[in-house]
Amino acid sequence: MMFDYTNVTADGIRAEVEQAVTQATSMIDSIVHGDRTWDGTIAPLEEIADRLTTTFGHTAFMGYVHPDQETRGIGKEAEERLSKFGIEMAFRRDLYEAVAEFAASSASRSLTGVEARLLEFTMRDFRNAGHQLDETARDRLQELSNRLVELGVSFERNVAEHDDGLVVTRRDLEGMPDAYIESLDEGPEPDTHRITLAYPHVIPFLDNSPRRDLREELSRKFNTRAVDQNRPILEEAVAIRQEIAGLFGVPSWAHRVLEDRMAENPEAVARFYAELYGPLTEAGHGELARMSSLLEADTGDPVLMPYDMRFYDTMIRRDEYGVDPNEVAEYFPLDSVLDGLFRITGDVFGLRYEEVDVEVWHPDVRTFAIHDAADGRLISRFSMDLFPRTGKFSHAAAFMLVPGRRRGDGSYQQPYSAIVANFTKPTATRPSLLQHTEVETFFHEFGHILHQTLTTSPYVRFSGTNVERDFVEAPSQIMQHWTWRADVLATFTRHHETGEPIPTELVDQLVAARQLNVALDKLRQMTFGMLDQELHGPAGEKDLDAVLRRTWKVTMLPFHEGTFYPASFGHLFGYDAGYYGYLWSEVYGDDMFSRFEEEGVLSQTVGSDYRREILERGGTRSGMDHLQAFLGREPDSAAFLRKLGIAD
Repeated sequence: MMFDYTNVTADGIRAEVEQAVTQATSMIDSIVHGDRTWDGTIAPLEEIADRLTTTFGHTAFMGYVHPDQETRGIGKEAEERLSKFGIEMAFRRDLYEAVAEFAASSASRSLTGVEARLLEFTMRDFRNAGHQLDETARDRLQELSNRLVELGVSFERNVAEHDDGLVVTRRDLEGMPDAYIESLDEGPEPDTHRITLAYPHVIPFLDNSPRRDLREELSRKFNTRAVDQNRPILEEAVAIRQEIAGLFGVPSWAHRVLEDRMAENPEAVARFYAELYGPLTEAGHGELARMSSLLEADTGDPVLMPYDMRFYDTMIRRDEYGVDPNEVAEYFPLDSVLDGLFRITGDVFGLRYEEVDVEVWHPDVRTFAIHDAADGRLISRFSMDLFPRTGKFSHAAAFMLVPGRRRGDGSYQQPYSAIVANFTKPTATRPSLLQHTEVETFFHEFGHILHQTLTTSPYVRFSGTNVERDFVEAPSQIMQHWTWRADVLATFTRHHETGEPIPTELVDQLVAARQLNVALDKLRQMTFGMLDQELHGPAGEKDLDAVLRRTWKVTMLPFHEGTFYPASFGHLFGYDAGYYGYLWSEVYGDDMFSRFEEEGVLSQTVGSDYRREILERGGTRSGMDHLQAFLGREPDSAAFLRKLGIAD
């Protein structure tokens, strides 16, 4: 039975959270006073994990998507309450002692496979809660951990609720397509329009507007979102994380976080970036010179600024490759993209999709069931909330709302997830027409959905995307490859008016332009990861402005004075010291796709192996073991380097 999101109320959210906490507390007490067996000690912890995750899906998730501001606020309160309760659980000394007693028993020594892994990870969670520290240090750690929860919730709320924009006249919208103008709300004065700071407004304007002054102003607004509220939050969070690292006797927060990742330590991340930096910088000089010359021809100014790059990148794609992003979008109506996504993943992974009518949180939301194509059984469900609205989560992400797991009676709990994004909205006269970058994002996030909904993990702890944080993006990075295959794109792209397939030459040109300015793009990605590493690496007091300017130099572009993008860089909460994982995982995603390239990009045989070895396994074994099982060899970076043009 699906949860009815239409009847969510503030009182209902509070009541469900408190009921979940009460039930979990009772179960913890039973563990403490129960038998030191698997069923008496570890199995109840899994029941608690399921209850808290599902409660998050009913309550805290509303803080990200509910259309009512008050309800979103209560949802954020629920997220804070559930997160703090999770911390309280980990810090309970009696619970730790109960689990440690079981871990030391003869019964635990007979565990193998995923059960042994679950016990190992449970004990690791308790170690991370500082049970090896003295009581004073442990109390301080709990205090700091709770404060980090408060800061993270406030940070995201401030970004989501930030309401600003750029008021323009019709003349100011020179170069913008009619569909874009139609999507804008009316401004405060007659004959004006308001460009919001949502991605479907900001990105196309930076891509297409010849008005450099307005590009600069919009970019400034976008990169100073919530700065007054969030800068002090970020400063405090960085200081807290460093203090926590000190409690554990490690040099930095990055050292502490990476102990449990594939990278293992910050030095490995630094080596990874160093190997890429030289070749990318060398290629970046040529890319930068090319766009700078176009800017100088237009304005007499040879200094390319961050708010210029997208405009001149678009110009080159249009003039030299024949790729106009707005023309391309005409062939990517959302429904066609969705049909293509379902057809590709359905054929390759052996799935069948069916739209279902359920009670959701907004009229824009659509829900689908996933069936196994071979035997017709229902595997899972997912919802899609794809268009921006005031106060909604401002990025793109997949949320696990009900985890897949084996129940006590032996049946399997069907997962339920949601993809939340901010794609181009339909207008009164046009459907949602996706930019190719949005198509790529859609496929990326759907990789997370497949990871969460196809899981066969017996335990919540390893369900779906509950894997190493620097592996979690690999199953989404691989999905992006299908959006760059001319033979694949031609199967589902259709003009929204005529129904004609996208011209072969346009697809070829789009794919040919894939590597355009790729070096500068990857350097920008490195900048985010390096800022994250520096903020959380070993050092004394962190000067946020100094770190920002130092890492920004990697982009090869001048710094945009007066901006402070970290104030809206949500990955600094949740991916803290781990943002490198996007580029790191891209290496593995490219390597996995190389097997599709070798054996057939739509090969059902490879797809079956991928579903079994990667998607279904979740975190039941390490990411490296996943890769070796699927590839049949040690993973390497050759495919990634070829894609960047760094290797043959």
